[in-house]
Amino acid sequence: MGDVTPRFGNMKALLGLVAGAGASYGIYKLISFKRNKKNATGENLGVKGSQQSEVKIQPGSLLARVSGLDVICPRPADTASGDIIHQSPDNLEPQHLKMLLSCLQTSNNPSDRCRILLTLGNSAAFTVNQNLIREFEGIHIIAGFLSDPAPEVRVQTLNALNNLCMNIQNQEQIKVYVPQVLELIEMSPVNSDLQLGALRLLTNLSVTDKHQHLLKESVTLLLSLLVVSNEALQVQTLKVLVNLSSNPDMMDDIVQAQGLSKHRAA
Repeated sequence: MGDVTPRFGNMKALLGLVAGAGASYGIYKLISFKRNKKNATGENLGVKGSQQSEVKIQPGSLLARVSGLDVICPRPADTASGDIIHQSPDNLEPQHLKMLLSCLQTSNNPSDRCRILLTLGNSAAFTVNQNLIREFEGIHIIAGFLSDPAPEVRVQTLNALNNLCMNIQNQEQIKVYVPQVLELIEMSPVNSDLQLGALRLLTNLSVTDKHQHLLKESVTLLLSLLVVSNEALQVQTLKVLVNLSSNPDMMDDIVQAQGLSKHRAA
């Protein structure tokens, strides 16, 4: 009960700051205007890539069983002696995860990459798989697709990292990608799935105060999103800000960011 009162007070203070967040609008729009052109180019590349022909596989493959989508994942000839066992996400064998990560690295089709990432994300809902993916260097492999030309691949990458982020040990590796995740928020169209996926990841990463300092420079951006975004994005943004406001050391950064925004707007 003793923890509830200070958190409620922090929430009230945060909501008071949100009321004046309109001053951040011009800053955010300026960032978006300059960078959306660059993002649009990346999206065009993704659309072009997704138009490539896809190879269909028989129903019931590992990826189709886990993700619910039919996908193709070429396998080396030397694995022909053993087919992939059909498993549910909570019962995948280590070799299955290794194969998925290998397929992800070698796939040239954005649609296939999306489905593999979806499968890995589903499997990462379970602690045993979270640990295995980390041990197989899978976090860095997956995070490498944060810069994929196809926006739908970047969305699935964020979703997979979001599930992996539920593991404290995994957070130590994921935290290094925070600047890249924040850049995705800045560069992506407002109210896009990319922004929502990035905010969900930041929400999980900021639940404890261990990594909250990584978001100090992003408070102005978060306040701006409350002005220009839709309800779904506003709710997710508030979750991040509430996490930050629970840390007394972060409240000063929130206040200063708000004051700086008003000064620049004037």
